[in-house]
Amino acid sequence: MMSQMRDESFSQHLEKWLKSDRPKTLQGLIDNFAEKSFAILFLVLMSIPALPLPTGGVTHIFEIIAMLLALELIAGVRQVWLPKNWGRLNLSSRLQNSTLPFLIKSIRQLEKFTRPRLNVVISNFIVVRLIGLLVFILTFFAFVAPPFSGLDTLPSLGVVLIALAIILEDFLLFVFSLTIGLVGIGLVIAIGKTLISLIAS
Repeated sequence: MMSQMRDESFSQHLEKWLKSDRPKTLQGLIDNFAEKSFAILFLVLMSIPALPLPTGGVTHIFEIIAMLLALELIAGVRQVWLPKNWGRLNLSSRLQNSTLPFLIKSIRQLEKFTRPRLNVVISNFIVVRLIGLLVFILTFFAFVAPPFSGLDTLPSLGVVLIALAIILEDFLLFVFSLTIGLVGIGLVIAIGKTLISLIAS
């Protein structure tokens, strides 16, 4: 499976899987993307809240799963573990028919500019744990962002880009994604405080 990924771009591999008759479940993603399964799950789970559209909290289940996976990375777990009923969760029709095709097109454009840069740093065991912590923090702030505010977008986008940085093995993309995520956290805190003050007054 991994040799196949090396023979084609990630966007091609993801598109091929999406169009195949393989199960479109979380476990299906894990089985298909092997050693990149943590990153691909972060990418898929956080792709909907990363869209600049108010979600009204409907993505909280995705964020909870992403935080669980982040905790596994922090703990040093090397293979994804999910409860069986979570692994059997089907990707929604919105994900399959709208979000993922849009994501694939975006990744295809991004692949023109990315290349393996300092990938040894990203794959370092200690750095992987740090990435887990960063993903957990960003996902947590996406989770607590006020509903219908759109404030979950930038923290979620930070996670999506971190996942892509891992998949594409590009450290510069990782730095950029971290910047996006931190800006998102700042906005959640600042605007969240303002909204709470307005409600309380």
